[in-house]
Amino acid sequence: MARTREFDIDQAIDRAMDLFWRRGYAETSLQDLLKELSIGSGSFYAAFGSKDQLYIRSLDRYVSLQGSDLERVLDETPEIRPAVRKVLTSMIEADLADPTRGCLVVNTAAECGDQPSAADRVSTAIRQVESFLAGALERAQAKGEISPEKNPRELARFLTTFIQGIRVVGGARMGREFTEDALSTAMRALD
Repeated sequence: MARTREFDIDQAIDRAMDLFWRRGYAETSLQDLLKELSIGSGSFYAAFGSKDQLYIRSLDRYVSLQGSDLERVLDETPEIRPAVRKVLTSMIEADLADPTRGCLVVNTAAECGDQPSAADRVSTAIRQVESFLAGALERAQAKGEISPEKNPRELARFLTTFIQGIRVVGGARMGREFTEDALSTAMRALD
């Protein structure tokens, strides 16, 4: 008779996500995962299949959480400039508080970009950010907050690229002055 699972899959994915985020894919061993999740190898393989599959599920979870946060800020902040500034500032502050952590999507692109499943997830995550930003910029343009000459999709692509870059710069510990100067320049793209 099969044993019933004695752990919460979602909690396990969250804990694995945190471990991968802190240590990276390559530096996280199967033994590290088993210890972090407090499960045996049989339970691990039955639930997740492999380290690779758990990594992808962890990355999917991260993208879902980050995407929900981005969408919420863009929807709840009435004007586009404060919304974009809030999004970018929160990322800068997170990187200043813990520069070793960075962004799991950026970390994955750098570490696992040659793995098709990881590369697909990174691409999907970046497109999701672009889509949320483009939608918010289109709404802002319809309300007259940004010039009709601006192309919301191009602005969204610029901001998406800026977001990825600011996360890399945060990991390089360039400091507040550097990132705030860059933020000021990025905000002028909306003028």
